[in-house]
Amino acid sequence: MKITRAEVEHVSRLARLALSEDELDSLTGEMDAILDYVEQLNALDTEGIIPTAHAVPMENAFRPDEVRPGFTTSQALSNAPDATNNAFRVRRVIE
Repeated sequence: MKITRAEVEHVSRLARLALSEDELDSLTGEMDAILDYVEQLNALDTEGIIPTAHAVPMENAFRPDEVRPGFTTSQALSNAPDATNNAFRVRRVIE
């Protein structure tokens, strides 16, 4: 698959990149080489290969959720500098 300079310019505009003429020429060649490599990968026979999301098998490293007692309202508000009607009271920040 050959990429054109116009396509590289279009992508750079979408990404809001200001590229010089030299950078456009360089990126056109680099992107073309990348697409050639992708074409080589597409030519590989992957029939019977199981898709993976990670190179090594992964398991959940988290412990199972357990229901535990939480704070009471009075405990949660015990260190609050200002509490009113069982809630934290904070200064107004929007004028």
